[in-house]
Amino acid sequence: MRRNNNYPYQPLNQNPAPLGHDSLEEENERAAEELKQKIGALKSLTIDIGNEVRYQDKLLRGIDDDMDRTQGFLGNTMSRVVRLAKNGGSRHMCYMFLFVLFVFLLLYVVLKLK
Repeated sequence: MRRNNNYPYQPLNQNPAPLGHDSLEEENERAAEELKQKIGALKSLTIDIGNEVRYQDKLLRGIDDDMDRTQGFLGNTMSRVVRLAKNGGSRHMCYMFLFVLFVFLLLYVVLKLK
């Protein structure tokens, strides 16, 4: 295949000066070493990111399980409260109200003292 004369590419001199060749080779080796160090740092960083993602995923799964258990517990408690209210246990509702009031007052006092 013939090259078009309008093409601006000019081949490099096949016999460069010995000093120029050595300096280019040293520069290439230095650049390759820097690149190798940067690749190593990136590899280390990606491994750390992967470990952190796995740890955070584990934590989120644990929180999800805890929320599911809490939701079930709260649902059972609310159904008991509704059933108690339907049975006309006004005395029990009074006791529950006093208990809740006592808990809030206790929390208020504890938080004020801190």
